[in-house]
Amino acid sequence: MLATAELLLSELVTNAVQHAHVLPGREIEVSYELSNSHLRVEVADASDEQPEQRAVDNNDERGRGLLLVDALATKWGVSPQSIIGKFVWFELPLPMD
Repeated sequence: MLATAELLLSELVTNAVQHAHVLPGREIEVSYELSNSHLRVEVADASDEQPEQRAVDNNDERGRGLLLVDALATKWGVSPQSIIGKFVWFELPLPMD
């Protein structure tokens, strides 16, 4: 589960760096919440631009980040921040003891 969380976090941060062109001082923020049943990770940025899953060709070297998130996360989505921007989040189930 940890490797999956790291992969999905990397994809969301990469998307924010590449696509959320924002001014200095409005950098990316990562937060997480751990409950008894799941891990929730959020990546916030100051851009209102919504991420979109793209159709990719087998030869494309980019564009699969949200496809990975969609395939591996239990849930994921995009929510507005209270003042400016958005956060993209995902949830993964925690292993049962």
